[in-house]
Amino acid sequence: MQIFGVDIGGSGIKGAPVDLDRGDLAQERHKVLTPQPATPDGVAGRVVEVVRHFDWDGPLGVTFPGVVTGGVTRSAANMDKAWVGVDTAELLSSRLGGRPVTVLNDADAAGVAEMAYGAGRGVGGTVILLTLGTGIGSALFTDGRLVANTELGHLELKGHDAETRASVKAKEDGELTWERWAHRVGKYLAHVEMLFSPDLFIIGGGVSRKPEKFLPLIEGVRARIVPAELRNNAGIVGAAMAAMAASA
Repeated sequence: MQIFGVDIGGSGIKGAPVDLDRGDLAQERHKVLTPQPATPDGVAGRVVEVVRHFDWDGPLGVTFPGVVTGGVTRSAANMDKAWVGVDTAELLSSRLGGRPVTVLNDADAAGVAEMAYGAGRGVGGTVILLTLGTGIGSALFTDGRLVANTELGHLELKGHDAETRASVKAKEDGELTWERWAHRVGKYLAHVEMLFSPDLFIIGGGVSRKPEKFLPLIEGVRARIVPAELRNNAGIVGAAMAAMAASA
């Protein structure tokens, strides 16, 4: 069974049809740059571009980097503030000719995919997936059940939003070495561990392609830490899973 998934990020928007029997992309994903400023109209146009690249004509799932409830975006830390309060599911559906659109938080989507097909498959207890990229997204699971919209990237760390110190963007903007950045990530994980006592951390986002660069350098964390197995495709897969669930 194939269904389409789109993953909206602060720097890029990517999508592809997903084979839900395998939990993997059915075709190579297509990616476009997120417009700057990342307004609802501009981003919606790029989503349409991604979908039309595949001539997709069915329902689809779309992730958004912020809190999403009932298809409405409630926060937009790394997007234009005009997103707050927008019925994003309705906006995208109207721009796509009335196709059914399911919208969910981007890290929640990645987490759902990792729990079903990847590093969290069959794992009980408390699992936290963190996507490290332009910001920090989070997905919290207890015995496989998602607690939606946790947004743990906005926990305070040294007087600042954690994502301003431990995201990949923070590494790049500060020209941090892998060692220095891993130290910051370790401090952040230790803080999250103090609050939630997870059994497993899954690290997602584009940086999950290079786990050997930083995971061995992280210290002071009791929980097991592993890279996401679906890597940066997890959001697309999770979006497609949400669309399937909504159409069932």
